[in-house]
Amino acid sequence: MTVIDNYSSWLSGNEAIALGAYEAGVKVASGYPGTPSTEILENLSRYEGVYTEWAPNEKVGLEVAIGASFAGVRALATMKHVGLNVAADPLFTAAYTGVRGGLVIVVADDPEMHSSQNEQDSRNYAFAAKLPMLEPSAPAEAKEMLKQAFVISEQFDTPVLMRSMTRIAHVKGVVNTSEMMASPVTVGIEKIPAKFVMLPGNARARRVAVGERMRGLQAMAETAAFNRVEDGDSNRGFITAGVAYLHVKEAFPQAKVLKLGMCWPLPEQMIRDFAASVDELFVVEELDPFLELHIKAMGIACHGKDLIPDQGELNAAIVRRCIDPGSAPQLFPPVPLPMRPPNMCAGCPHRGIFYNLSRMKVFVSGDIGCYTLGFLPPLSAMDSCVCMGASVGIAHGMAKALGAEAKGKIVSVIGDSTFIHTGLSGLINTVYNGSSSLLIILDNRITAMTGQQNNPASGCNIKGEAANAINLEALCKAVGVKHVKVVNPHDIKACRKALDKALERDEVSVIISRAPCVLLPEMKKAKLVPFHTELANCTGCMACVRLGCPAISWNPLISEEAVARGYKEKQKGYALINEVQCNGCGQCQALCKFDAIVRQGGEQ
Repeated sequence: MTVIDNYSSWLSGNEAIALGAYEAGVKVASGYPGTPSTEILENLSRYEGVYTEWAPNEKVGLEVAIGASFAGVRALATMKHVGLNVAADPLFTAAYTGVRGGLVIVVADDPEMHSSQNEQDSRNYAFAAKLPMLEPSAPAEAKEMLKQAFVISEQFDTPVLMRSMTRIAHVKGVVNTSEMMASPVTVGIEKIPAKFVMLPGNARARRVAVGERMRGLQAMAETAAFNRVEDGDSNRGFITAGVAYLHVKEAFPQAKVLKLGMCWPLPEQMIRDFAASVDELFVVEELDPFLELHIKAMGIACHGKDLIPDQGELNAAIVRRCIDPGSAPQLFPPVPLPMRPPNMCAGCPHRGIFYNLSRMKVFVSGDIGCYTLGFLPPLSAMDSCVCMGASVGIAHGMAKALGAEAKGKIVSVIGDSTFIHTGLSGLINTVYNGSSSLLIILDNRITAMTGQQNNPASGCNIKGEAANAINLEALCKAVGVKHVKVVNPHDIKACRKALDKALERDEVSVIISRAPCVLLPEMKKAKLVPFHTELANCTGCMACVRLGCPAISWNPLISEEAVARGYKEKQKGYALINEVQCNGCGQCQALCKFDAIVRQGGEQ
């Protein structure tokens, strides 16, 4: 074993998981960015000797990790909870094939939907796919648990799921470095078709192996160090896992607790013994009653979701109030914060597209990304949003349902990264089955919503090194789209003409709205001269305000400063541009008919 210098660091859960993967000897890691899992691969990419990549989607990412495992190396796949839906196809079959090198899938759930379109409890996948799942409670435990997951994977010939969540991924804690691990598996090609080729005959035999494996894992769970009983007052006993364990310990520090680090399969005898040792049993878990249902199926009476909410995040106060109504632990009162509604950034290229769409009588089938904020007022220009890539298929389905009435009325909107993720197949289907809808690809050259990660259209890989950049125009034409046009979304008038023309067609059209995200480093360095308001010319028409740009505010009260700047009391207010926030995109200037918006220095 190689030993690295021992030291302590203040790490987030995602940083700790990355360190754990490095210490576990992971050689290949793949995934798709998605809050709250994104920073795992970002941090792992900084370690030498580990190949990391952003895959086009989670399915591909998991398949890459499976391939690396088949070659005998330890491999990691990372994703958020909705990404596990995309990866479910290879996940369920990988449970049958098993592994050679250790294979771990880290999935990060997002209770309270801080950055997600739904709440989802990924423990249900462990049960359905017949795979073991570990669930840490803190960054330091996440690091060590991930390393143990690779040992379990190789010992039991199985992929292993590890469930993180927002409050594990982003919380900070003290994490110690430790010994580097070595895999006992020989790296290289080994032909084992009976194990890796899942034709029905082979799959039936592997199904038997899966059952035997789960029985072995259940036996191991009874003595595993990460499943432990913490002694205390036996009047009440708590069974819990993950971050909910911390809430229980804070709310009821004197209580007896069974902490489950392996949430599937469950240590049934340990649970029975624990239940028999307390007067009243409570199961505390976030989201679904996963532990509760399986414990009750064992014939054990307990309280769970009859008291504890099954929606949103828990905290110590909620746990205490639910079990002891009228009481709560001493907590700091909430700090009042100013409202900060979600909004696209000042200078965001997506705003120009949505401004035009808001003024057209069309149904906008939207998708997942920064541009989903186009749903909010004052733009209010998105009418549906289901899942990654769904915008294209939904528009096609509506077009087929409405027939001739759909002409010129249906638009789908999708980002460049999301189009590559799962939008392309929808476009192929739309062309193949003959639709007349319009697809707008919002190409801002980056995966912006999750924090500026590169994608196959960006021209760079996860390390920022030069990589092939997909030609979106050529790709769309290759699948049969005859009418593809690239527009600059900041040119609002030209965009409107392009949209109107595309909607007149009786077949599929694609408009690629191309302008870089204003948060890209190169855009920050080359920031355009900002605009300001010439109050002497402002008539208060509010055309610029309707863009919803956070750099533009409406001022209904006339100040002395406004009068000094030339404002004439012709109306009940005026628009003012915050020149610090302004990115100089020019969208507002294009809408102003009164020369009231000019660049600093007087440029029109």
